Amino acid sequence: MDQTTLQAVSSQTLAPTAETVEHGFSMLDMFWGADPIIKIIMLMLVAASFWSWTIIFQKTIRLKKLTDAADQFEEAFWSGGALDDLYDRIHNRPQDPLSATFCAAMKEWRRSVSKGIAKASDARGTMQQRIERVMHLTINREMEDLERYLGFLASTGSTAPFIGLFGTVLGIMNSFQSIAIQQNTNLAVVAPGIAEALFATAIGLVAAIPAVIAYNKLSSDMNRYANRLEAFAGEFTGIISRQLEEGAA
Repeated sequence: MDQTTLQAVSSQTLAPTAETVEHGFSMLDMFWGADPIIKIIMLMLVAASFWSWTIIFQKTIRLKKLTDAADQFEEAFWSGGALDDLYDRIHNRPQDPLSATFCAAMKEWRRSVSKGIAKASDARGTMQQRIERVMHLTINREMEDLERYLGFLASTGSTAPFIGLFGTVLGIMNSFQSIAIQQNTNLAVVAPGIAEALFATAIGLVAAIPAVIAYNKLSSDMNRYANRLEAFAGEFTGIISRQLEEGAA
């Protein structure tokens, strides 16, 4: 057999067909052909990505609804109508943290008025402090509920690349093991392990990047919403203070 024939046979043996490459290196093929530990890592990253997107959509939709509800409440609050009527209308089912803060303050106000505390000059300062404390406790409780699971996005954004990197290291180790076992440095020997390694890295980045971006965006929006609640509490405290001064006059 001449040299040209040997080269042709060698090239046909070593070079996989397009069909083989497409079949052997698709995402599913790389997953099913991966080491069991790498499979677990991939599944963990996919689950983290799925849960992250669930949190992102849920928090985004909820923030939009809460903002719209806060706009409607503030429109009713500053419309000039009686605050007692507004409280009687919404106190059974506050629709958002802003109205819940208002209802908590009004409830404390009515309790104090019913006990005659508002008419006692020495107790008015204590009454105002209690109302302020009730509003701040309500704000903290509502924000805790709103920020629930947000830490998962931060954890995913910071740890997913390293988890993917762990899968990368395992895939490269498998490649070197294949070289040692087969005593062959051909690309067909090392390619599967390298492909698994890069695939694990890619999944880690796909899970981490949206989580980091969403965490920063949602944190900014929630801080802005918390500042809105605090501003309302301050304004309502001013209204209560004026009411107490007018009652003392």
